[in-house]
Amino acid sequence: MKVAFLTSGGIAPCLSAAIGRLIENYRRNSDIELIGYLNGYKGLLLGRSIKFPNNIINSTSKFYQFGGSPIGNSRVKLTNIKDCINNNYIKKGENPLEIAAKQLVKDKVTILHTIGGDDTNTTAADLSHYLKENGYNLTVVGLPKTIDNDVYPIKQTLGAWTAAEQGAIFFENIVNENTTSNRQLIIHEVMGRHCGWLTAATALTYRKRLKNIEFIPEIDITKEKWDIHSILIPEEKINFDIECKRLSKIMDKYDCVNVFLSEGAGMDTIISETEKSGGEILKDAFGHVRLDDLNPGKWFAEQLGKRLNAKKILVQKSGYFARSAKPNKKDLNLIFEMADYAAKSALSNISGVVGWDEELNNKLNCIEFKRIRGGKSFDINEIWYTEMIKEIKSI
Repeated sequence: MKVAFLTSGGIAPCLSAAIGRLIENYRRNSDIELIGYLNGYKGLLLGRSIKFPNNIINSTSKFYQFGGSPIGNSRVKLTNIKDCINNNYIKKGENPLEIAAKQLVKDKVTILHTIGGDDTNTTAADLSHYLKENGYNLTVVGLPKTIDNDVYPIKQTLGAWTAAEQGAIFFENIVNENTTSNRQLIIHEVMGRHCGWLTAATALTYRKRLKNIEFIPEIDITKEKWDIHSILIPEEKINFDIECKRLSKIMDKYDCVNVFLSEGAGMDTIISETEKSGGEILKDAFGHVRLDDLNPGKWFAEQLGKRLNAKKILVQKSGYFARSAKPNKKDLNLIFEMADYAAKSALSNISGVVGWDEELNNKLNCIEFKRIRGGKSFDINEIWYTEMIKEIKSI
């Protein structure tokens, strides 16, 4: 039996640990050979893989020390033929799905573990279906990786808790920049294309940590100045005029304003305004708007800066800092739980994506691929979120 691992998409604080835990599950059987495809689906198309030697298989705890992926990632979609040709992954006239499938057959892989978001795992489902239609039985079991926590119907994706914690730590340092100027506007831009969960969870974690700090109100070092004054996420409509009036009062009173901005907040407005001005909207291989090029932080900084009469504006992105971390204890426990179940499912020839299934009261389940999709919105009616917003608006 041969088991292959593949990580794809953006990195998250779970990839290395998930591979380590999966290896730990399979190492008990000496008849199982373990390989990893290098740089995700790119490596699969190009036939590039590595075999995990015995000395690594017997020291899996080392994997838990690292963020990122030990076998590399890439953003490759097998159904985007044009992109695969342009990047020289396949030749003109070839079908990437067929090339990838043939490589799996050539390598005699019987179980494939994909660790990624909805795109990664639905692509794996396409592969499995293609192979079955052509008489080859491949069991594919995915693990849900994304710091956005936006995969339906999965309650909690791997790496998201750690990313929220790391984003809070990041802002603990950045917020001290409010001492460098009067009327300072700080925008903390957090990852989250269509889902505001990470921005909200990062804010919640930061405000919890804020309670451990002893402030010095005698010299105007107050909790109110270090607090968050506004949270902007895609799920909430932004009444810009009303929000600017509220934030103007905070700026006048505390001489600073701190904003947590989800990178996807107000995206429709920004895209519309960019296209009106003749600007180009660039997209990646999956058809997603390239938010780094769109630069929502810069757009909001310019608009808020004018309205608040800010003397200094600072936009800081915690995304790469947060997503590159190793998993915290809470995430590591979740990784162990899901990886153990993934290996068990694979050995029972059950394909799907492992996660806490919201349609089964958050029971751990190997969810059918046909039920997996991305773009899950954050529930702004969560009690912890509504209470936090209420507190913030009372500042």
